[in-house]
Amino acid sequence: MMKRFEDVFGRAPQALGEAPGRVNLLGEHTDYNDGYVLPIAITQTTRVTMGRADADHTDLYAASLDARARFTLDQAPTEQFARYVHGCLRVVQDEGIAVPPLLIHVESDVPMGVGLSSSASLEVAVLRALRALLDLPLDDVRIAQLAQRAEVVHAGVNCGIMDQMAASLAGTERALFLDVLTLERRLVPLPEGTAVLVVDCGIPRSLAASKYNERRAECEDAARGLRVASLREITDAVLTDDLPDPLRQRARHVVTENQRVLSAVQGVSKQAFGQLMNASHASLRDDYEVSIPPLDALVGLLQSAPGVLGARLTGAGFGGACVALCEAAEIGNVAGPVLDAYARMGHRGAVLVP
Repeated sequence: MMKRFEDVFGRAPQALGEAPGRVNLLGEHTDYNDGYVLPIAITQTTRVTMGRADADHTDLYAASLDARARFTLDQAPTEQFARYVHGCLRVVQDEGIAVPPLLIHVESDVPMGVGLSSSASLEVAVLRALRALLDLPLDDVRIAQLAQRAEVVHAGVNCGIMDQMAASLAGTERALFLDVLTLERRLVPLPEGTAVLVVDCGIPRSLAASKYNERRAECEDAARGLRVASLREITDAVLTDDLPDPLRQRARHVVTENQRVLSAVQGVSKQAFGQLMNASHASLRDDYEVSIPPLDALVGLLQSAPGVLGARLTGAGFGGACVALCEAAEIGNVAGPVLDAYARMGHRGAVLVP
């Protein structure tokens, strides 16, 4: 049984903040290229309760890890999970707001390390709790921006803003269409009669961080080669043909992935939406080269399963999760046979959502 705030700190909390994880339906590796993304929130959330501390340091307890960390704003913690929380407090302090020593309790059922943005969920929940505790004039977009800055500057992850915007603004019934460059956004419904299934391939994302940075650098090189500020400015994939390999493939993925997002939000049929997801996976596998054989195998099983309209890897790649758009009436019948077939291939997967 997880310990509550009262169990850990011997008093009741003064503020609460919650935020969901997310799964990205389309728009993978486009956010750091100033492009378009289409995430949707999942039902799993991070819950942060908070109160003022009597001591001169902040005391943090992560219930799902049964781990504790103590730190001051001037001295970052050594524990990685605590660096995200410390970063959130620091970026608020950088806004000129006095942040007192705190008691912080974190409880989360967002799966970690599979591409469902557990870190963004944590950051947004911490900032929402702090907003409530200190009555801060921060809207949900500003919360997302501060959360991204905390992850980049203090957790050392050079991420785009998609995850934090999704955790702050997306819902579980409608996807968030976001223009990352302008932050223009709107909520769009899933195709009628559909539901989302997320399955873990069982392979940790061991290469995701290093390859993520490598892909970012390749995209920046491609943009320079095309004499544009970012690949978002290229709307015709033919214009990438003169780039050297692998920059051509990387740029082609980004350009075509942006087009897939823009097509999806025009209100296409559920069959067309699924085809866009299938094409996205092929592009991530062949042009962006961020898939691995077990991911491809699981995606292939999902794509061929009755009741599945389309499927693709989601997140940075090199392991982690797959997302499938399913007929809502059939979603309960999909995962069992797919995971059985996947197990016969020698792998162990698991349903993450729903």
